[in-house]
Amino acid sequence: MIRINQLLQEFLMEDIGRGDVTMRVLFSGEEQGRARIVARENLVLAGGPFASRIFSLLDSETEVKILVPEGEKVKAKQPLLEVSGRLVSLFSAERVALNLLQHLSGIATLTRSYVRELRGLRTVLLDTRKTNPGLRVIEKYAVRIGGGRNHRFGLDDGVLIKTNHIRAAGGVAEAVRRARQLAPHHLKIEVEVSNFRELEAAVGAGAELVLLDNMKLTEIKKSVDRFGSRVEFEVSGGVTRENIRRLAQTGVNYISSGAIIHSARWVNIAMEIIE
Repeated sequence: MIRINQLLQEFLMEDIGRGDVTMRVLFSGEEQGRARIVARENLVLAGGPFASRIFSLLDSETEVKILVPEGEKVKAKQPLLEVSGRLVSLFSAERVALNLLQHLSGIATLTRSYVRELRGLRTVLLDTRKTNPGLRVIEKYAVRIGGGRNHRFGLDDGVLIKTNHIRAAGGVAEAVRRARQLAPHHLKIEVEVSNFRELEAAVGAGAELVLLDNMKLTEIKKSVDRFGSRVEFEVSGGVTRENIRRLAQTGVNYISSGAIIHSARWVNIAMEIIE
């Protein structure tokens, strides 16, 4: 919570700077008001608690009511939050609160659309580390709200041997051997492969999870049929809402997508003064 508060304080400082000049010239600072934050399109809400905290960090006397729970699918024109207090505080916090709601709800909405395509299948949707600098913790939060799961939060979260690691180590088998020798026992060893030869080497060397990167559907199915009883499989690369179900139907355990964060469109949410 301390880390989140620091992050939100930084967002406020970035936007407000030395103070809201417009409010300073229009109002005395003590005028009271009430506003609603409203969805202007259908969306999955994420970020309500962060938006609420933005208002209270700026002015502890601002009252915030969250009207919709996190993860709820809402329709256009539906109120999401209601805030009341000093007008200067409401206006000064508005943009930061809306930015968070629009961005995080966009991620949750896109994630939910991907997850919906996986209904009835065992495959789990994962995110990636392709996040905006400084925003990883809240962007990955939005993925969870949308129904996805988080992959590694950082490089210290797990062993993932990728193509460049393999080249530098001198091959798949040698890279896995080094990892098995030195990695903590509780961490799974995951290896990225791009063809069947590399897959055979990874499984033979003792990898527990294999990432099939940008492989064709037929190759993925062949991989799962051959080694699905020995390792878990993750698919990545070129994943879209249109093809995710076909990928999952091959029997893979996980599908990872960076797009659910980096390509999520901001949804339309606005604040309206009501009195």
